[in-house]
Amino acid sequence: MNIPPDTVRRPRTLAIGLVDALSQRIREGRLQADDKLPTEAEIMREFGVSRTVVREAISKLQAAGLVRTRHGVGTFVVGLVDAPAFRIDPEQLATVRDVIAVLELRISLETEAAALAALRRNDENLTVMRESLAAFSAAVEQDGDSVAHDFAFHLEIARATQNPHFADLMGYVGTTLIPRARVNTARAAHTDRREYLRRVNAEHENIYNAIADGDPESARAAMRTHLSNSRDRLRRAQPASLGA
Repeated sequence: MNIPPDTVRRPRTLAIGLVDALSQRIREGRLQADDKLPTEAEIMREFGVSRTVVREAISKLQAAGLVRTRHGVGTFVVGLVDAPAFRIDPEQLATVRDVIAVLELRISLETEAAALAALRRNDENLTVMRESLAAFSAAVEQDGDSVAHDFAFHLEIARATQNPHFADLMGYVGTTLIPRARVNTARAAHTDRREYLRRVNAEHENIYNAIADGDPESARAAMRTHLSNSRDRLRRAQPASLGA
């Protein structure tokens, strides 16, 4: 089960490869609940990686709820049944590539939420959305922090679906969903911060107008355009060596 050396070039990729290999053993039952993982030295020899890579992989497995470490004893398999519910931890949003991955998730989730919101929104939903956009615009012009207002707008769209699961998921993940809460998106897109945020809020206005008009197809398209633009701006900013 050695990881071919020519498939990985960066330590972070090596760690992910090791996580995948150990996770597969757990899924296939070769490592079962309460089994003790091999020692760091044994994993290093088998996979041909450094101690740093092993420790990073173990840390990711712990974050996923697949293993737990008993200090002075070793690391043990928790098993798939006891794994926690879906979550996105801050350490999973450390790079531009990580943020792009979350944007891809948001595209699939929020485009449908926008369409449902156009069909089901009420006056209160529209008022909160309008207030969020006004607060966003004011923050931009005053060089303030617009992340909370950005999130409030998207959260209200989720609430406007009248399906609590959309709002629960958005609320659970929180402002980590907003790219510039994790990376400097204006700098990554090589543009002035205020100009960048004005463009973002213009896209928000298009979403709002479609929802207010009760037009689900236009709302879906406007949300997809907004999130796809954010993703594509970051993709263009990525170093070519990191790929898309």
